[in-house]
Amino acid sequence: MAAPALTLPEQTRRRVARRLMPFLLLLYFFAFIDRTNIGIAKLGMQREFGFTDEVIGFGASIFFLGYFLFEIPGTLIVERWSARKWIARIMISWGIVSAAMMFTRGATSFYALRFLLGVAEAGFFPGMILYLTYWFPERERARAVALFMTANALAGVVGGPVSGALLSVHGAGGLAGWQWLFLLEGLPSVLVGILVFVALDDRISKAKWLTDEEKELLQRHVSAEEATKHDMPIRQVLTSGRVLMLSHTYFSFVMGLYGVSFWLPTIIKATGVTDAFAIGLLSAIPFAAAVVAMVLVARSADRMRERRWHIALPAFAGAVGLVLSVVYTHNTVLAMASLTLATMGILTTLPLFWSLPTAILAGTGAAAGIAMINSIGNLAGFLSPYAVGWLKQATAANDSGMYMLAAFLVLGGLLAISVPARMVNR
Repeated sequence: MAAPALTLPEQTRRRVARRLMPFLLLLYFFAFIDRTNIGIAKLGMQREFGFTDEVIGFGASIFFLGYFLFEIPGTLIVERWSARKWIARIMISWGIVSAAMMFTRGATSFYALRFLLGVAEAGFFPGMILYLTYWFPERERARAVALFMTANALAGVVGGPVSGALLSVHGAGGLAGWQWLFLLEGLPSVLVGILVFVALDDRISKAKWLTDEEKELLQRHVSAEEATKHDMPIRQVLTSGRVLMLSHTYFSFVMGLYGVSFWLPTIIKATGVTDAFAIGLLSAIPFAAAVVAMVLVARSADRMRERRWHIALPAFAGAVGLVLSVVYTHNTVLAMASLTLATMGILTTLPLFWSLPTAILAGTGAAAGIAMINSIGNLAGFLSPYAVGWLKQATAANDSGMYMLAAFLVLGGLLAISVPARMVNR
């Protein structure tokens, strides 16, 4: 029996998803690898430069200071000028800076290059979340954002083993393994950034691959939803209590994300695994499991039209996983199972979180609000690796850092539940 013909709405939705999502996922994949490959590279840099965990933690963190300073202006440029041109500029510049990390010669140059990497990437993630609101109606957005953000997990699946292998290529061409790692993981971002000019369209109206009927259909669905929201002035958005609360919620989740992303290889090493490639392979396991969890939970949230508990419960699960990971520090199997639970929970909260602000804000207010939430949230990216590194050095153990991250995840889950259901469950 032949499959039933797709209706025009279904055909259009699938065409948009097939055209945009693989490419957008690729962009974020390279962004996340370039942002977090320091977690593997540090194993070689510490041997060569004698960097302490505190130095590495601060270098990983200072990325987010540059990111924070330029985040809101960058996102407003996406809204008011051109998503295609600005995202291409971001990718090309961050790829160049990421590759230039190979020229690190000590703590000062390490800090300077990490700061510049944050400046180069500022505006990318909130710009992409804003871009998705141009193409996907709210009832489909959790799944679209979750698919986009599986790049986080896929970067962990692929990036860990690849980075571990590159770290082992020591001395080839007169370069250390960590130098090859930065060079070969930075340059692809430049190439993909050039492709952005060809592959992305700023708005539905400019998509030559859609028929006029499909453009009208998509625009009507998106515009109807935007009309039910408030396009607040930028000043009002930046002082809104609700936006500040969402910022604190996201901050709590990002604390967990970057604590795990930067320190996962170190935690695995503490269980007794010493080979760099083996550490990279083991680092991939939690992220592979997270890909499945992200897609399934997002699908459930869209189907049930429920957002808050789909965010809170994974956050609580992530907290439990982090606590258990230090309880079982000396058992590699149980520690990996705990880290897998933690990573699944943490990464699942993030795409679903963005269904909250995008359900409330519209227009320029959405651009400013998303940028502000992401800016404040990513200050956790500054605090989290540094705080975990400082606590690890102060206590000579990973326990206190993981307990801190678990507490933030619980707080974030409680804040998500506090959002009125009538505002976001639709």
